[in-house]
Amino acid sequence: MNVLTQLSRYFFIILMLFFALEDYLYFGKRSEEARDRLISRQIVISHAFVLMSFLMLFLHTREMRLLLLAAGIILMFIVTIGLYQALYPNASMLLVNNMLMMLGVGLVMIARLDIDKAIMQALIAAASTVIAFLVPVIIRKMKFLRHLTWFYAVIGIGALGVVLVLATVSGGAKLSIEIAGFTLQLSELVKITLVFFMAAKLAKDNSFRSAAVTTVVAAMHVGILVLSRDLGTAVVFFAAYIVVVFVATGKLRYPLVGLLGGSAAAVLAYYLFGHVRARVTAWQDPFAVYETSGYQIVQGLFGIGAGGWLGTGLMQGRPDMIPVAMKDAIFAAICEEYGSLFAICLLLVCMSMFLLIVSISMRIQNVFYKLIAIGLGAEYAIQVFLTVGGVTKFIPLTGITLPLVSYGGSSVMSTIIMIAIVEGLYILRGDEDVEEKEMIRKSAIERMEAEEEVRYGKTKS
Repeated sequence: MNVLTQLSRYFFIILMLFFALEDYLYFGKRSEEARDRLISRQIVISHAFVLMSFLMLFLHTREMRLLLLAAGIILMFIVTIGLYQALYPNASMLLVNNMLMMLGVGLVMIARLDIDKAIMQALIAAASTVIAFLVPVIIRKMKFLRHLTWFYAVIGIGALGVVLVLATVSGGAKLSIEIAGFTLQLSELVKITLVFFMAAKLAKDNSFRSAAVTTVVAAMHVGILVLSRDLGTAVVFFAAYIVVVFVATGKLRYPLVGLLGGSAAAVLAYYLFGHVRARVTAWQDPFAVYETSGYQIVQGLFGIGAGGWLGTGLMQGRPDMIPVAMKDAIFAAICEEYGSLFAICLLLVCMSMFLLIVSISMRIQNVFYKLIAIGLGAEYAIQVFLTVGGVTKFIPLTGITLPLVSYGGSSVMSTIIMIAIVEGLYILRGDEDVEEKEMIRKSAIERMEAEEEVRYGKTKS
């Protein structure tokens, strides 16, 4: 078992390295055949990673449910890929592959820590994927979405208000509410509605007045989160606001003023909230407060250091010693048992997803859809940065989950739906290209007909 475990470390790193490399080679492929072959290789890699990882977990624990879970995950991957190819042949399969690979990594690490929670996470991911198949149709067919500006604002503020009033305090913040035995983190839904509000508002009018109204509504969202002490999500919302306003207006002074205001708010939060001061203190010198607020950071750093470049191997580390290892510290757990090289490749996959979303945004002509794509991409990127930065002591911990990887049903569901929205926009961009080509073709035909009429008139005269 020891020999197998040590050999598997290299196998996992090679798989993730090739998967990440294929992400970036994809953009250089010119022919559809070459891209299809690359996508097929990525599918094989993701399946091999899940099967091998769960096999190693089974050999160590002899828990039959691990094999059943592995079979279920592979089935979900196959069905998801097949349905996307059948229902949306113009969809970006690169985006789908990245989503599934990150889901696979997360499910393996969660299963290594708690198989019951891994099963629940897999079921939520499967249900979310089924719902997500409807999203591209909604994006393409329901043109009235751009007119629901204030509906998005009311839904977002209302949902955050419910959490502020009804949620119980967890980790110093009000994060979620419980309905019929299910815990819901409504701020994950509001990530989407806030971006839709800003896009709808600024697509119609990007004047100073419209930007000011957008600022007020976004500030209300952030303000409620601050009152709930959910400062990590508040930073995500703030970053999305800065990016969307800048892209919509093209004026640098708006984000600069926003950054100044955000910096002042951060200083104010430091003096107002004790748990914020505790996290800053732990960030400055976690060993000085090792037994209290610095414990999670120190244990995470120990795990990353113990793993080194190649990792200790599955079931050979102690990620269970890291507090909240399945949620905001899962990156440290991955570094410990899979190694820092593997973790770096995982970050490259995250970066590839962000770059793909930005690429889609830049090629969309409709301003409303363009702003939605860039806003969702900004939220994804800042969430990855906050999670990884916090656990590696680059920035103070914020309690944010790593999208698609960390444990959390609301987070996984919202991220899968966000990716489905981007898929809908990608398909819509393809429709725009077809329409543009058709207009060019008709224009060319009309020009040829006009030239024929002129020549016919000259010949007749």
